[in-house]
Amino acid sequence: MDSEGAAVGSTVVIPAEPQHAERIFAVLTLAFAGSAQPVAVPGIRSVPPAFPGVRPHAGGAALPRRTALVSQDYSAVALWLAPEEGPDGQAMTKLIEERVAPEKRADIAAVIEEMGRYHPEEPHWYLPFIGVDPAHQGHGLGAMLLHASLTRCEAAQLPAYLESEARMARSRARRW
Repeated sequence: MDSEGAAVGSTVVIPAEPQHAERIFAVLTLAFAGSAQPVAVPGIRSVPPAFPGVRPHAGGAALPRRTALVSQDYSAVALWLAPEEGPDGQAMTKLIEERVAPEKRADIAAVIEEMGRYHPEEPHWYLPFIGVDPAHQGHGLGAMLLHASLTRCEAAQLPAYLESEARMARSRARRW
């Protein structure tokens, strides 16, 4: 995840510019609309009200560190956290307390705890969010971002970790 652009096919992968944070988070919100993926809680079938606030705390550190990658037109986004980075747990807890209905908090806490059991302890690159604007989905942009990122992970000899409850995403990720 360096500052060089990487060409994959005819599309160029570049580091995201921090001043485009609003655009990046808008793409992620669109990408997850209609999905339970942002918070895998039974009964939630759309972007939870807290999701827009979660994005900066879960993956926003990728922007100032320049480890977020995007397609050149910003229609595809991958927020990668470097091995020494992680989500801002305190800010996310506060956000959940402020924005999530009390009856849903235990479910969300259980999901977060379960995710934590699988999260590697050794140094690794972490992909909390990858998304493609629905108008551009189905053209391999997500795979392009994964390929560019994982090539760099392999060169650094570090593993990469991502979480997904979507079957399609899991099957695509396994190919890597």
